[in-house]
Amino acid sequence: MTLTILGGGGFRVPLVYGALLRDRREGRITHVTLHDVDPARLAAVARVLAEQAADVPDAPEVRVTTGLDDALRGSDFVFSAIRVGGLEGRAADERVALAQGVLGQETVGAGGIAYGLRTLPVAVDIARRVARLAPDAWVINFTNPAGLVTEAMARHLGDRVIGICDSPVGLGRRLARVLGADPDRARVDYAGLNHLGWVRALHVDGRDELPRLLADDRLLESFEEGRLFGAEWLRSLGAVPNEYLHYYYFNREAVRAYQEAEQTRGAFLRDQQARFYAEMADPAAPALATWDRTRAEREATYMAENRDVAGAGERAEDDLESGGYEQVALALMRAVARDERTTLILNVRNRTTLSVLDADAVVEVPCVVDANGARPLAAEPLPYHAAGLVTAVKAVEREVIAAAGSGSRAAAVKAFALHPLVDSLAVARRLLDGYTAVHPGLDYLRER
Repeated sequence: MTLTILGGGGFRVPLVYGALLRDRREGRITHVTLHDVDPARLAAVARVLAEQAADVPDAPEVRVTTGLDDALRGSDFVFSAIRVGGLEGRAADERVALAQGVLGQETVGAGGIAYGLRTLPVAVDIARRVARLAPDAWVINFTNPAGLVTEAMARHLGDRVIGICDSPVGLGRRLARVLGADPDRARVDYAGLNHLGWVRALHVDGRDELPRLLADDRLLESFEEGRLFGAEWLRSLGAVPNEYLHYYYFNREAVRAYQEAEQTRGAFLRDQQARFYAEMADPAAPALATWDRTRAEREATYMAENRDVAGAGERAEDDLESGGYEQVALALMRAVARDERTTLILNVRNRTTLSVLDADAVVEVPCVVDANGARPLAAEPLPYHAAGLVTAVKAVEREVIAAAGSGSRAAAVKAFALHPLVDSLAVARRLLDGYTAVHPGLDYLRER
């Protein structure tokens, strides 16, 4: 089978290839095509992959290309992890938002809207090309904002595009370990949108162990989300939120921390990765060791400002393990290609799962996956506090999709103005003016 990775020069591609190298089962991926618009980044990542595969017999064959159509033809799976505008674009998203006193994080609030407006025209073009050139391929979308991008692509690919994220998987595994359970045997009741969801129950051997966790301060203080949100707030919610909800529940504190930080997250990653790719320009540089060192630094500094706000301290060793988006992607491909029925938390069309949303809204929920794709499991209704946030943010996503499809400046302003973390129509207008001034990719937004 053939896997095409769009954004193949991206820093995290070796994680995906590493997962493929560990997969020794029948029917595995045998060919990997890396596509990127930057030949130098492609060459750097290809060197890392070559060192990863050096001692692995029958490692998946890797080829690189800058031609999108060439990359897509004949693909069985397409993994999309593009970043339109690069990390400089992310850093600009943060600067423009913070100058207006609002959050600029890449998937939450103003920054997420700007990133979506920049990304959707490219993502939709990819979806149309896949439908034409590889109609039987399954698209696995990791491009952020993952739920929003998946929904836009689904309008052209239907259920053959599935969004993935490692945040809910990582949260579920951390909770299981804290409770002394095998993460692979725990069943997580999780519901919401991408980067906007809650663990409402965690079943081990048929018993919901979440009440035991919520009643124990010691257990709650032993993992990252417990320290981020605090025991009292988690008990008030009766659930454990995705870490990204810290931006909602502690928004003023988060904005202030980002404004006072020496460097925003996007700027840090831009500079860090620039150093990595510059080092890789030296043919004598040890590719895999250089990449691994850079990755460790990246993981250790993840959401550092939020931990400072909460007084959570440095990341614990157990918290450094994410849900492993590469493992989610591999499990998804296995289930579809081999008809190995499994349950995964994914971004898919809602159907009737969350009653507050329509059938085509992409949600992040547990799904049954097999050769027919991913189907969301039935879920209990969201409590009002969660339903309010989910419906408000989904309304924003719909306006972003409308603006990207029509070029309507009014729809783009509406998207900013409706977001719960943007508290002023005047600010919304200034945000759009700021973003169109720094991003050539937003030239399509015009007065209409």
